[in-house]
Amino acid sequence: MTNGTNELAKLNERSRTILRRIVESYLATGEPVGSRNLSRALPMSLSPASIRNVMSDLEHLGLIISPHTSAGRLPTQLGLRMFVDGLLEVGDISQEERKQIESQIGFQREKSVDQLLSEAGEMISGLSHCAGVVLAEKQVARLKHIEFVPLEPGKGLVVLVDEDQNVENRIIPLPPGIPPSALQEASNYLNTHTRGLTLPEARTAIEKSLKAAKAELDLLTQKVITAGLAEWSGSMDDRKSLIVRGQANLLKDLTAVEDLERIRQLFDDLEEKREIVQLLGSSENADGVRIFIGSENKLFSLSGSSLVVAPFRDQTRRVVGVLGVIGPTRLNYARIIPMVDYTAKLISRIIP
Repeated sequence: MTNGTNELAKLNERSRTILRRIVESYLATGEPVGSRNLSRALPMSLSPASIRNVMSDLEHLGLIISPHTSAGRLPTQLGLRMFVDGLLEVGDISQEERKQIESQIGFQREKSVDQLLSEAGEMISGLSHCAGVVLAEKQVARLKHIEFVPLEPGKGLVVLVDEDQNVENRIIPLPPGIPPSALQEASNYLNTHTRGLTLPEARTAIEKSLKAAKAELDLLTQKVITAGLAEWSGSMDDRKSLIVRGQANLLKDLTAVEDLERIRQLFDDLEEKREIVQLLGSSENADGVRIFIGSENKLFSLSGSSLVVAPFRDQTRRVVGVLGVIGPTRLNYARIIPMVDYTAKLISRIIP
């Protein structure tokens, strides 16, 4: 995301000021702005003709465009990126918003992590008037019961029941010709050794004890247990849960028929949850807020949307998810960036 910063170094102060005003006008109204209106808003004294010359230079650099229906200018994606990277003045969220965030999620320690994250998604959706999105590792409570069920040759079902009575089913590969007795032995063994443990704790405990228990378990039973454990570890996508709240907010403040078409495309994009998981997962490796504008990510390239996200951590400082908002490129970045950042840091202080 250095294109905007590199291009910014080429602009003089006059060009930067005019670009900033064009972008700020677009973010506020969604409409093109002309040289005459700009001349009234600029802090410096410039004639409309001088402004048009600067706008021509900015257009040549690919930072603004002139819609065919208007003599005014709109920022391009590159212009928006330059603004966000180098011209945007990000302040802090208001004290009122800070208190509202804290009142909704800051003192909810008695709630489960899933409930906390779901409410955080709803809260940030309401404050930002965008769709709130949260991607987090699945929070599985301590195990109460495990059972292996045969499905068809070569496939079985692992039924996991936690202490909160949540049930999760996972299909696993089974050795061919395995007898039902081996499935029952595997279930009995795991229920004896993993009750009251989380899945990661259960995996660690069983990996240690399997070596010592080889004399007790026949080869097929060990394979069933090992297959189940491998499935529990899963892939990154399997172990992630995606929460999207406030999609109705995306239908507000539409300014044209093409806006509605972009929103329809965005809804289609949101259905492709696996790609969102991959996109957000890439954001976990960065510190602080990350911003994706338009075609900078292939998922939202058609809908022309922006994604503003920040990672959050558990008490060991390990990144366990990301939180943010999805909306049109005409976001109030100055307000939303600190809001996302503060909420992610607050969640980091709360989750275990």
